[in-house]
Amino acid sequence: MLLAIDVGNTDTEIGLLDGEEVVHHWRISTVANRTADELMALLRGLFAGGHDDAVQGVVVCSTVPAVLRTVRELVGRYYADARSVFVEPGTRTGLPVLTDNPREVGTDRVVNALAALRMFGGPCIVVDLGTATTFDVVSARGEYLGGAIAPGIEVSLDALGQAGAQLRRVELVRPRSVIAKNTVEALQSGVLYGFSGQVDGMVARMAAELDVPVSELSVIATGSLAPVVLGEAMTITHHEPRLTLIGLGLVFDRNASAK
Repeated sequence: MLLAIDVGNTDTEIGLLDGEEVVHHWRISTVANRTADELMALLRGLFAGGHDDAVQGVVVCSTVPAVLRTVRELVGRYYADARSVFVEPGTRTGLPVLTDNPREVGTDRVVNALAALRMFGGPCIVVDLGTATTFDVVSARGEYLGGAIAPGIEVSLDALGQAGAQLRRVELVRPRSVIAKNTVEALQSGVLYGFSGQVDGMVARMAAELDVPVSELSVIATGSLAPVVLGEAMTITHHEPRLTLIGLGLVFDRNASAK
């Protein structure tokens, strides 16, 4: 069994993989000052079914350096006998990264692109809706071409709430109509249709730059907030909530076999 850990700015996704199949998965809050022992106690609670003993390998990617140090300590202390791979600049992925500085591309973005290419082929665009909304483009030749980063849905709502005295957090559900009759539904309309329109607009512009019809692109939505735009963003063709965990498994296989 492979333990995969994706540390994001807001959430940390944890999965157990058997081959390329994610058999168990959990999402916990990312806490920068949590110790390795505290994190292991949390993992053992999640692994109540006894999966801890089945872990033979560990693969990790992180966008939070402080938490990455904690995870390294956890792996060294509790999984010293397991093969481990930390995905960072220079880690072999098999995916050419054709950006000005490949080392500055978030490892989670590269991992997502790798999984999308494996599952759906290229050309494709990964739309990851989390703390930020990221767009990652993979060519028909299997190259990571680059992408775009926009403020995430909840980040935007938080900023709006801080700037607008009479605005507040609302449940992210479909309002009765686009033209809202009250403040709550006005916020819901702006979020649901505004961010869906952002996805469709960015995909259309990227498709034009690729000189590929939108209808010939695979557009994969992932991330904790992807369900907000599903059904409204017309360009999304696939929803794969475990895309990063699957990609981590692919990177582990490539690197662990080389050790």
